[in-house]
Amino acid sequence: MRIISGQYKGRRITAPKKLPVRPTTDMAKESLFNILNNQFYFDEISVLDLFAGTGNISYEFASRGTERITAVDENYGCIKFINETAESFEMNISTIKSDVFKFLEKSQQQNTIIFADPPYNFPIEAFANIPQLVFQNDLLEDDGLLIVEHSKHTDLSHLEHYSHSKSYGGNMFSFFE
Repeated sequence: MRIISGQYKGRRITAPKKLPVRPTTDMAKESLFNILNNQFYFDEISVLDLFAGTGNISYEFASRGTERITAVDENYGCIKFINETAESFEMNISTIKSDVFKFLEKSQQQNTIIFADPPYNFPIEAFANIPQLVFQNDLLEDDGLLIVEHSKHTDLSHLEHYSHSKSYGGNMFSFFE
């Protein structure tokens, strides 16, 4: 994987093969950030990266100037890799090793953007639980955005606060406001 834009543009990051991850493709990531670039000033926002995995999305935000980034994943190896990578690039990314759903139930911190990239094989109820907890616990700032990445075979359009989806190959991003 590589960083698409910003201060670290073009830098390649190689995650250990043993991590249980499926990083967002460069094509999908580039398309997503083109959308976000038209809505936000990256140096003025805060980001919560759920199911952070390799930290791919967090690094992209950090490279573009976002200084308040929290990455949450329950896998120790993923958290360790994010910490090491962030330190080597001198990025300000806070990590939390936690089950995402338990974290969302207890968190009180609002963010401008919440990005969730759960396993594609999650049952629809688990996908539905993400926006439910985010909005129930008021975790988005005013004019904030929840983005859930999922397979094109998963339909989230029936969920409350759903706005729209964008498809990139086999990946989809559903936006909630």
